[in-house]
Amino acid sequence: MIEVLTGIVSGIVSGLGMGGGTILILIFTIFLNIEQHIAQATNLIFFIPTAIIAIYINNKQKLLDIKTGIIIGIAGIFGAVIGSIISNKLDSHNLKRYFGIFLVIITIHEIYSYIKLYISKKTRNNNIK
Repeated sequence: MIEVLTGIVSGIVSGLGMGGGTILILIFTIFLNIEQHIAQATNLIFFIPTAIIAIYINNKQKLLDIKTGIIIGIAGIFGAVIGSIISNKLDSHNLKRYFGIFLVIITIHEIYSYIKLYISKKTRNNNIK
């Protein structure tokens, strides 16, 4: 049952464009006690159908830049190969540590972006008055 709920939550977050795989990996490792390597590899299986659905819906709404997407996709394939090789050479403890560092960096960036947007809106509203 927790697997179904995990899929639903990750799918919703993924559909919102926020990276459902990150949530999926956290749930796998924390609540289901799945090893980090397996969690990350399983995330790749999850990513394929959710990405296809997101591409379909966003393309239907004319929200895709196909040329840029193809370039990034091809580069991403090479990055995935390199990342998989590196990941397989790391022990699970270090992989977990690096993943945690990555999440902290993303969190700091998101908080910074939110504060910057808040200040920008506040400054704009003060200039209108």
